[in-house]
Amino acid sequence: MNINEAIATLKENGHKYTDKRRDMIALLQDSNKYINAKMIQQEMNKKYPGISFDTVYRNLHLFTELNIIESTEFDGEKKFRLSCSTHHHHHFICESCGETQVVHHCPIDIFQTELPDVEIKRHKIELYGICEKCKK
Repeated sequence: MNINEAIATLKENGHKYTDKRRDMIALLQDSNKYINAKMIQQEMNKKYPGISFDTVYRNLHLFTELNIIESTEFDGEKKFRLSCSTHHHHHFICESCGETQVVHHCPIDIFQTELPDVEIKRHKIELYGICEKCKK
């Protein structure tokens, strides 16, 4: 997902284009990690003094509903990142710096073999650890 695709998704679903929304999406695009709503609000406040946490959170909720962004629970709080692609994959998340890396291998066949009588509708696998840079 990029800024233009995100804006098109907003418009296709009947939502207004605003500079604030574009700038929030750009901030998420420029970050290669999950970031929390407070961090987004603080960055947005530099260009839009007084922007409320509620405004930021409402837009994050909308972006999540429209699959513009992904969310995860990390370090005891909800964090967000721009949806990185339309193909199925998982993420490695560094517990030190928060940087994410795409993991293309999916072990769903193993789970389906171990649970032959269930229908798995969806799944999300996140691996947590320390990235190469932080290990040094």
